[in-house]
Amino acid sequence: MRVLHIDTNHDLLINQLQDLGFANDEDYTSSKAEIEDKIHKYDGMIIRSRFKIDKQFLDKATNLKFIGRVGAGLENINCEYAENKGIKLIAAPEGNRNAVGEHTLGMLLSLFNKLNKVDNEVRKGLWLREENRGIELDGKTIGIIGYGNMGKSFAKKLQGFDVEIICYDIKDNVGDKNCKQVSLEELKEKTDILSLHIPETELTINMLNQKFIDSFKKPFWLINTARGKNVVTADLVSALKSGKILGAGLDVLEYEKSSFENLFTDTMPEPMKYLIEAKNVILSPHIAGWTIESKQKLAQTIVDKIKLNFQEYIIMEQKETQNVKNKVDDITNEAKAKIDELLKSETAENIKEKTEEITREAKAKIDEVLNSETAENIKDKAEEIANEAKIKIDEVLNSKSFQNIKDKATEYADLAGDKVKEIIDSPEIKSTIEKGKKIINNILKPKK
Repeated sequence: MRVLHIDTNHDLLINQLQDLGFANDEDYTSSKAEIEDKIHKYDGMIIRSRFKIDKQFLDKATNLKFIGRVGAGLENINCEYAENKGIKLIAAPEGNRNAVGEHTLGMLLSLFNKLNKVDNEVRKGLWLREENRGIELDGKTIGIIGYGNMGKSFAKKLQGFDVEIICYDIKDNVGDKNCKQVSLEELKEKTDILSLHIPETELTINMLNQKFIDSFKKPFWLINTARGKNVVTADLVSALKSGKILGAGLDVLEYEKSSFENLFTDTMPEPMKYLIEAKNVILSPHIAGWTIESKQKLAQTIVDKIKLNFQEYIIMEQKETQNVKNKVDDITNEAKAKIDELLKSETAENIKEKTEEITREAKAKIDEVLNSETAENIKDKAEEIANEAKIKIDEVLNSKSFQNIKDKATEYADLAGDKVKEIIDSPEIKSTIEKGKKIINNILKPKK
C-alpha cells in the first residue's frame, strides 16, 4: 500500500509503516490542488490539519482506503462522505489526552493563583502580596461538558483534590468512578468551574453564547482546551466584564485558522484585544495536547490503528515483496549461468551476439515481473542490476583484444554474480524479509 504524508510528524510513523511494507511518499509543500491531482495514486493519507478534506478532494481519491489524522478531532474532514466511500478514518485522541488533562489543570491552578499576573508584576519590580491572594480549588464543583478521552483525562488529574466532578455528554452512561454524569440542567445549577472538552460540530459551534452563559445559576470560571469556535468570544468578553464569568483559560480561540497554525488573517478583533489585556484571562496557542511525549504517542497511535485495521493488506504486501525478490533472484541467476556457459563453449565472434541476447532476455523477464507486482523498492534495484549488466557487457565486447574480450567477459560474469548476490543478501533486503516473516508469524500464531 502506498501512503502520502502531507504534514510532518514523528519519524517513527514513517519508519514503522515502512517496516510493515508500506511505501511512503512525503509532500509538505504542494498546494491542495496539486495534491488532488495525484491523490488517486495512494491507498492512504496521513494529515494533521493542513487543509480541509472535502467532497471534491475525496472524489479524486479513487483508491484511498484510509485517512490517518495525527490529532484528536476530524472536523477538517467530510466524515460522512468519506465513510460512504468506504474510507476508514483514523484519529488519535488517545495520543494526547494526558497532555490535555495536565494543561487544563495547569491553566485552572494558574488562574486561581493569578500566576500570569504576578509573574509579570515581579518582573517589573512589584511585590504585591495582599492584592494577589489566590483561590483554593478544594470545595468547588467542576462541570465537564464532553466526557470522552480529554474530559476523562482531566477528571483523572483532579482526583487529588477535594472537589465534586460532574459531567454532561450527549452519549449515555459515560460517567465513571472519577466523574458523575448529570443532566445539563444539573450541571448548570452546580458548576463553579466549567471545562469544555467537545469536538467542533454543528451542535457545538457557538454553543457557549450569551444565552448559554446566563443559564448558569452561579458565576463560574471557564476553561476551553477543545475548539475555539465552541465559544462566541464577544459574548465571553461581555460575561467577563459583568462578572458572570470570573476568569477564563483559553488554549483555543474563535479566530484561529482551521489549520491551527496561525491566528489572524487581518486586523485583531476587538474582543481579542480585551482578552489580551484582561488580568483574569490566560491564553495559550492551541498547545494543550502539544508536548514532546504526545508527539510520539500520537504517531504511535496512528501506526497501531493502521496495523489493527489493515492486517490482511500488510500480510499480502509482505508476501508480494518476497515473491518479487525471489523472481528477480531466479532471473539474474539464470542470466549469469547462461553467460558462464557461453564463455566456456563459444568462440569470440559469437560472444557479443549471444551475451546481448541473454541480456535482453533477462531484462524482458525482469520487466515482466515488475509490471505485474507492486514492490517498488525491488523494482528499482532490479532495474539497476539489469542496466549495469548491459553497460558492462558492451564495454567488454567493444574492447580491442579478442583475448581481452574473453578475459573481461569472464571477469564481469563473476562480478555480476557477486553484485547480484551482494544486493540480494544486503542487510536492507534481509531485514525487510525477516521483519515480514516475524509480522506474519505473530499474526498467524495461534492464541493460547
